[in-house]
Amino acid sequence: MSLLRPFSKLPGLNAANVLHDNSRPRIDLVVLLINLVSELSLQSACASLKHLAPGFFLGKVCFMVTNARNASVPAERMEAVRKLASELCCPLLWAEDQTPEGVANAAERLLVLLKVSAGCVPMVTALDLSNLTRCTMPTEAEQQNF
Repeated sequence: MSLLRPFSKLPGLNAANVLHDNSRPRIDLVVLLINLVSELSLQSACASLKHLAPGFFLGKVCFMVTNARNASVPAERMEAVRKLASELCCPLLWAEDQTPEGVANAAERLLVLLKVSAGCVPMVTALDLSNLTRCTMPTEAEQQNF
């Protein structure tokens, strides 16, 4: 699989050398969907990150997490997702996928991120949005002060 770069076109399966630049769609936002109930989902998202160029993490990647309210989710897995989003300076969206209202709310938030990443919102860039919505983890000193 080839490396995805910001503002590049998505290569088709086994056809990247056949397609021309004008026939490929532009990639404006990469959403990594993580189901916290499944360890495989988190591992798959982490494995997918190596196929993205570092420039993608400047407002073009976000994590959407589902099933965070499930009692069977280990706290370590939730912390791992927070730490991953924090290290990559990416937005972290928590989504409720068990109710129609939760799905609609998640879709609305994703649409806002996509509009900004695609440049459809005047005076706001994806980098601005990334700085405003990125996940931050408190340092050990800050945690001790609580």
